[in-house]
Amino acid sequence: MRQKPIPAVLSAYLDGKVLLIDKPLQWTSFDIVNKIRYMIRVKKVGHAGTLDPLATGLLIVCTGKFTKQINEYQGLDKEYIGTLVLGATTASYDLETEPENFKSVDHLTEDQIRESTQSFVGEILQMPPQHSAIKKEGMRLYESARKGIEVKVDPRKVNIQSFEITRIQLPHIEFKVVCSTGTYIRSLVKDFGEVLGVGAYMSHLRRTKIGDFKVEDAKQWEDLKIEIDNLLASDDSNEMYLN
Repeated sequence: MRQKPIPAVLSAYLDGKVLLIDKPLQWTSFDIVNKIRYMIRVKKVGHAGTLDPLATGLLIVCTGKFTKQINEYQGLDKEYIGTLVLGATTASYDLETEPENFKSVDHLTEDQIRESTQSFVGEILQMPPQHSAIKKEGMRLYESARKGIEVKVDPRKVNIQSFEITRIQLPHIEFKVVCSTGTYIRSLVKDFGEVLGVGAYMSHLRRTKIGDFKVEDAKQWEDLKIEIDNLLASDDSNEMYLN
């Protein structure tokens, strides 16, 4: 059965491309995939590692035959930079939900804060957030959480190669983390706050690397859109069809 025609100038996307995209704030990873699928008229489009809506940064998107390599890219280590806030918690471990359980952080020292990161370096067990895209019994955890239903999930083994504090301005802490695939930085932040005894939630997160791929080499969404629009504008109406 024939589908809608794809302009010949976009045939490279059907053959297969790896796109590095700097995901905007508030967009889901699936938003990016769906927008690209619509623009290039190719059904085979997928991403290699979810970024939360409140996170920005590097997202690898594969099209065409390159979607077969998604699992390979998903398995690469990730690098993140972010900001956490000490002295409060949220149900989602970030700013999707309102801060609560406020505590003073005046007694904390810089040495104490930096030293507390060391207990997380190496292989650790981590509990995924209730507000996450993990599926349990056919439903995403965040869908259950938004209905007030807590779902039992098992801890996951992850590896934290490094957890570095880059700036301290209490209650705000800036950090950099290099970790294995499957790591939830929100959970790391929440656990870090518990170790310090004051709670913590994540206020900002940006993915800067996936393996050797860097966010500096990624395209802004608007630039990618303009690039595809220009290809379509230059098309001489020669069309190929998908079988």
